[in-house]
Amino acid sequence: MIPIARPDIGPEELEAVREVLESGMLAQGRRVAQLEERFAAFTGTRHCIATANGTLALMATFAGLGLGPGDEVITVAHTFAATANAILFTGATPVFVDIEPDTYLIDANRIEAAITPRTRAIVPVHLFGLVADMDMIKAIADRHGLAVVEDACQAHGATFRGRAAGSFGHGAFSLYATKNMTTAEGGFITTDDDRLADWLRVYRNQGMRTRYQFEMLGYNFRMTDLAASIGLVQLTKLERNTVRRRAVAAGYDAAFADLPIVTPITPDGRTHVFHQYTLRVGPARDAIVADLRAAGVGADVYYPVPVHRQPYIQERGLHADLPITDLAAAETLAIPMFPGLTDEEQATVVEAVRASVLARAADRLPGSPDR
Repeated sequence: MIPIARPDIGPEELEAVREVLESGMLAQGRRVAQLEERFAAFTGTRHCIATANGTLALMATFAGLGLGPGDEVITVAHTFAATANAILFTGATPVFVDIEPDTYLIDANRIEAAITPRTRAIVPVHLFGLVADMDMIKAIADRHGLAVVEDACQAHGATFRGRAAGSFGHGAFSLYATKNMTTAEGGFITTDDDRLADWLRVYRNQGMRTRYQFEMLGYNFRMTDLAASIGLVQLTKLERNTVRRRAVAAGYDAAFADLPIVTPITPDGRTHVFHQYTLRVGPARDAIVADLRAAGVGADVYYPVPVHRQPYIQERGLHADLPITDLAAAETLAIPMFPGLTDEEQATVVEAVRASVLARAADRLPGSPDR
């Protein structure tokens, strides 16, 4: 089976971990500080605060902004549940708006209508490796005095008009095993806000700045030096691996150009880092996924049940009418995308996709007779 993702882990990472184990400094030490400094420079931000995972990066950021019961946060339902869960963690309420039909990102044109006197923040999700329309989002946020928290968990190195994901507001990144760079588990918060950065460093360290002197209610959200040592190596590989991801995506684009499916787009002024390569294949999606898996291709669906349809969200009365989100959940699939994908493996994926789509051509997308 060709997997949907495969981490790029080699001897450099193994050696980095060995050095940390031998050093005896395993947690929140020199390697973490180095990684924070280098990722801040990479994103062009003043601060980077490392955490144990991406969910904690979101949770800590929302806590640091002082979100609480009665507050509302505008975001999307076409995302991993952690986006909404981290909002709910503070007692605040996620307010879902629909997405653009071609990028699958938050439709900035719908944000303003969702703003109420209780709105405190906007959380665009840079899904699949593409940055949302940050010009429009920042303009709306500035006009209404709202914070912007970028869920950049899938967008390491993606840019919008030359600026990196995570540099427009406060950014949250995941370093999970399948992300474009990994520490096995881990996360980053990026920000230019000195006060927030200082607060976050204390908050993630049990509320301590000095050992056993607790300034606040805090928690252990720390990253280990073992994880950071992997991340330092991974960061050196990120640019090379992004180039390879784009080459794989270009190969898919060319191979599928004549099929009645929709391939990813990259709007002008943006760069895509292709955490996922997502196809919209129409109502035959589930059958095509089954075909691909039977052919040894690890196709998957991100995300089959959108957040606003999850039972625990509906139990809270957080209903939303999101037809484009529902359509994306019903008609899209992702195919293998990782820098180590060989040409032979990609040829196998292409052959399987073409065979399945052409065999099910009667289920073409409505209104798209030639694509």
